[in-house]
Amino acid sequence: MAPNNNMSREEEARQKAIDDWLPITSSRNAKWWYSAFHNVTAMVGAGVLSLPYAMSHLGWGPGIAVLIISWVVTLYTLWQMVEMHEMVPGKRFDRYHELGQGAFGDKLGLWIVVPQQVIVEVSTNIIYMVTGGKSFKKAHEVICPSCKEIKTSYWIMIFAAIHFVLSHLPNFNSISVVSLAAAVMSLSYSTIAWVVPLEKGVKPDVDYSYNAKSTSDAMFNFFTALGDVAFAYAGHNVVLEIQATIPSTPEKPSKGPMWKGVVVAYIIVAICYFPVALVGYYIFGNTVEDNILLTLEKPIWIVAAANLFVVVHVIGSYQIFAMPVFDMIETFLVKQLKFTPSFMLRLVTRSLYVAFTMIVAISVPFFGSLMGFFGGFALAPTSYYLPCIMWLCIYKPRRFSLSWFANWFCIVLGVLLMILAPIGGLRSIIMSAKNYEFFS
Repeated sequence: MAPNNNMSREEEARQKAIDDWLPITSSRNAKWWYSAFHNVTAMVGAGVLSLPYAMSHLGWGPGIAVLIISWVVTLYTLWQMVEMHEMVPGKRFDRYHELGQGAFGDKLGLWIVVPQQVIVEVSTNIIYMVTGGKSFKKAHEVICPSCKEIKTSYWIMIFAAIHFVLSHLPNFNSISVVSLAAAVMSLSYSTIAWVVPLEKGVKPDVDYSYNAKSTSDAMFNFFTALGDVAFAYAGHNVVLEIQATIPSTPEKPSKGPMWKGVVVAYIIVAICYFPVALVGYYIFGNTVEDNILLTLEKPIWIVAAANLFVVVHVIGSYQIFAMPVFDMIETFLVKQLKFTPSFMLRLVTRSLYVAFTMIVAISVPFFGSLMGFFGGFALAPTSYYLPCIMWLCIYKPRRFSLSWFANWFCIVLGVLLMILAPIGGLRSIIMSAKNYEFFS
C-alpha cells in the first residue's frame, strides 16, 4: 500500500502546486472591497455609453422598464451565484464551469457553460480593443484637430501594446490596482457623460419619436437596443472567479464579504447607468450617437479627458475578462497536455491571445452592432437565466413557490432576450458591412 500512498501524495502535491500557479486559485487573500471594484470594472463597461442610444430606439416607457428590470434580475442572479459558490461543504466552485458541472454533471456542465463563457469573454475583449482604439483616436482628434489623422487600426495596436505588458500579471489580486483605477475612471466618464449635456440644456429641436424609416426598421432597432442593455449588465462571467480570491472558512464563508462588495458595486452601477441613459436621451433625443461621448463636441478638454478615462477603464476591464480565459488555457495546457508551469508558457500563451483579439478588432470595428449581437447571443444566457436553471437543478424549490416563480420569470425573460437581440444586431452588422472594407 505504501507506494500507492506515496503516489497519491505526490499527485496531490503536484495538483496543489498547479493550483498555486493558476491565475484564479493562486491568491486567496482579497478583501471585500476588491470584490466591489472588480465587479464595477467588469460590469460598467463601454456599454454604459450606448445606453442613451438604446433609449432612443426603445422610447421612454419601454426604455425605463428594461433598464430597471435588467438591474433587478441581474442583481438577483448574481446573488444566486454568490450563494452557490460554496453550497457543497468543504468545496468551492472557483470557476463558472465548475458550478455548471456541480449542477448538470461533469461532462454536460462543461459543454453548457464553457462555450458560452468563452464567447462572452473573448467577444468582450475584442469589443474593448475596438473601444480602446476608438477612444484613443477621439482624444487625439479633440486635443490636436490640425494633426494628421491616424487610422483606427494603429490606435487599436497602441492599445494592444499596453496589454502585451499587463497580461503577464499573474492573477486577479495582482491586477487590483489596475482594476481600482478602471472602476474610478468608469464613475468619472459616466458622470461627464450626463453632467456635460445637462449643463448645455435640451436641444431646441429635440425629438423623442423613433427615427426609423419603416416599422420593420423600428422593430429591428428595438431588438438591437435590448441587446445593448443586456450587454451593459454583464459581469456574471467573472463573478465566481472574483469570489475565488476571497479567503473562506466554515465560520466566515466568502459569500459574506463577496455579497457586500456586489451590493456596493450595484449601487455604483445604478449611479452610472440611470443618469447617463435618461439625461442623454432627454437632452439629445433620437439624434444621440451609439457612443454618447461622440455626441459631445465641447468643452474640448472635458471630451478629451472623458475619452482617456474610457481608455484607462477598458484597459482594466480587458484584464478582468481575460483572466478567466488565461486560466482556462493554462489549466488545459498544464493539466491535460502536461506542460510544466513556467513563465515562458505564460508569456507565449497570453501574448498569442492578446494578438488574436487585436487582429479580430482591427478587421471588424463596427462597434454598436457587435454589442447587440453578442449581448443577446451569449451574455443573456450567462447573466439572466443560466444561474436560475442551476438554482432550480440544485435547490429544487417547491413548485409555484416565490423562488420557483422568480427563477422561471428570469428564465423566460433571458430566453426572449437571447432570441430577439441577436436578430437586430446581426441585421445592423449586415447593413454596416455593405459600406465597410475589412482592415480599412
